[in-house]
Amino acid sequence: MDRNTIIAIVLSVIVITVGMGIQTAFFAPEMPMPTNEAEVIAEIDASLPEASGGFSAVGADPDPTPFTVAAGAYEIEFDPSGASVSSIRLTEHLDEGEPVELLFKDADDENAFMLYAGGDHSSPVDAVFSHSESVNSNGLNIVSFSRDFTTSDGHPFTISKQYAIPDNGEYMMQLAVSVKTADGSPAPAYTISVGPQIGPEFESISNNYDYRRVSVRYDGKGRSDARFSNGMFVSDEDRTVDWMALSGKYFTFMLIPGDDTTIASSYAIQTNNDEGVSQEDTIYMTRRASDSSSVQDMYSFYAGPKVKNDLSIYGNADENIFRIEGHDLNEILDGSWLSWLENILNWLLQLFYRLIPNYGVAIILLTILIKLLLQPLAKRGMDSTAKMGALTPKINEIKERYPDDPEAQNAAMAKLYKEEKINPMGSCLPMLIQFPIFIALYGLLNTNFDLRGSMFIPGWIPDLSIPDTIYTLPFAIPLLGSQIHILPILYCFSMIFSMKITQMGSQAASGQAGMMKFMTYGMPIIFFFVMYNAPSGLLLYWSTVNVISIGQQIFVNKRKKNAYAQEIAERDAEKLAKKEAKRKNRRK
Repeated sequence: MDRNTIIAIVLSVIVITVGMGIQTAFFAPEMPMPTNEAEVIAEIDASLPEASGGFSAVGADPDPTPFTVAAGAYEIEFDPSGASVSSIRLTEHLDEGEPVELLFKDADDENAFMLYAGGDHSSPVDAVFSHSESVNSNGLNIVSFSRDFTTSDGHPFTISKQYAIPDNGEYMMQLAVSVKTADGSPAPAYTISVGPQIGPEFESISNNYDYRRVSVRYDGKGRSDARFSNGMFVSDEDRTVDWMALSGKYFTFMLIPGDDTTIASSYAIQTNNDEGVSQEDTIYMTRRASDSSSVQDMYSFYAGPKVKNDLSIYGNADENIFRIEGHDLNEILDGSWLSWLENILNWLLQLFYRLIPNYGVAIILLTILIKLLLQPLAKRGMDSTAKMGALTPKINEIKERYPDDPEAQNAAMAKLYKEEKINPMGSCLPMLIQFPIFIALYGLLNTNFDLRGSMFIPGWIPDLSIPDTIYTLPFAIPLLGSQIHILPILYCFSMIFSMKITQMGSQAASGQAGMMKFMTYGMPIIFFFVMYNAPSGLLLYWSTVNVISIGQQIFVNKRKKNAYAQEIAERDAEKLAKKEAKRKNRRK
């Protein structure tokens, strides 16, 4: 390995390190994770409205045994303590062969839909509620809870919570919270929570190919992802919150307050833990205090996959059992300005999948089709490369003529390219034109829900939505982690080979030699680190692109290079003959 190659590789490592530093400094994740949970909670407590005192349960405790309700798309475990939910399993979606657990928590975490007194969020109302189950005429499974309480200043009141779960496979549930005082005093304010995290289970969120984030949509405005400060996000107090969501790449939990539910504040708290769930994100909504002795609030919550067909039915009241509309739940979907192109590519992917029901094969067929459609553009670049390869003898001659004068070399080569009508950057323009397609495919294969759990090759790639882990080390490798993946290695070598085949036979000016070696070795190394934890489906696409490109370039180099060499030789012979004829004429 020569000096320039070593410099190129070292430069690659520097670029990776600097790039990660820049990303950390200027493009940090939207939810920086605090390391000192106690300090964060103390600072958050100081910034929130003062709690209105605790709630004390009245009477003997009912049966505290948790129970499970299986209805429609859900298996939900209810906990009479706090009339809360300790588990939401999606029966139609699997995680390692079991229904996906949408509530990711450990034994020390609070359940979802706990209530807190006033603006408090640290001491939940965890008294045991009495409960009953029924099914109404609309096919909704109703789970009702009730318990009597007193406020800290002695006012008696009753809290009732009623969950409605559809039996038709929809991913929406509703929760009605009723607070009614017995002595006519104003109903106390309360806070409701959703968290601590959304599943499926994870060890850590340490790469760009998975995430957990909180999003908010204000009334009449599009989604914006929460920006945390010291572990807390607080919604704009001058704007009405339409919904708040806790989401990952494939699933989301969206909390939607009813139109008649008066919310005083909406906020989210994020903590980073050394034990248990490594990153927790919990949403809170505080119900404004009321002058009335009785309030009844309605909350709808979508708990399910980030799939357009499942979300879009809530844009039309006639299409869903709760007659919800106008909240634009599709805003939670990850999209870009190329979403229209992603939709076209996804239609083609589904077409191939229907022909051969294996998404890995479908990705390969889609890649081949795209390469065929883009062949006219790719051909120009490959022809340009082959033509430059045919000029190798002349380029070598220039280098021998000016061995110690790089500027003279560059000038002579520029003149040669002009005479032969060759654009050294001719292979770059077709790549730029194809770039939007590459970006759209990246978005499609990185977030496509259909790839989740889809097997390509048993024993190697069981799930195209995650890396192809073949072994887990007992220690972590810097920049890579502890898991060993094969596809990124194959992708890196195929990229290097593709670069070398593209440059085979061509010669660069001395000023370009270093850049060519950087492109050949440095860029693949950079992409190896960037793509190491990428989903298998995405790496399968890029590796297939490289393999096809290698085959195309070998064919073009073999066929076109000789043709161009012969054409150049004939042209040179013709020029030489004309010069010889002119010289003979001058002698006469």
